[in-house]
Amino acid sequence: MSNLPIFDVAGSALQAQSVRLSTLASNLANADSVAGSPDQVYRPLEPIFRATAHGSDPALTNVQVAGIVERDTPPIQRYEPGHPLADEQGYVYAPDIDPVSQMVNMISASRSYQAGVEMLNTAKELAVATLSMGR
Repeated sequence: MSNLPIFDVAGSALQAQSVRLSTLASNLANADSVAGSPDQVYRPLEPIFRATAHGSDPALTNVQVAGIVERDTPPIQRYEPGHPLADEQGYVYAPDIDPVSQMVNMISASRSYQAGVEMLNTAKELAVATLSMGR
């Protein structure tokens, strides 16, 4: 913890958005993967965020990643009897991932991350300006 809690708050936001971006990248990377059974299919990941009180000032709130959960959406069943991973009935199973919604979510996470970086830069500039006032 720093003497300026804005750095702690902004840092927690950056860490949360970084986890969000990583899970979205994993989902997009596996959007076209297939498996031979519904149990083996990739399950999309989703981070769960929780607001926590800042230690030095209860009026401030940090964000914390409470966990990463696998969504329990049923896989998409496709009939592809020639596929090497097809089951006995000729079906392969793909994760139910919408790449468009994942990209929209990724843009949102990226913008939130950029806002956190800008907040840190502004706080740093204000701190430096405050320190230089005594010269």
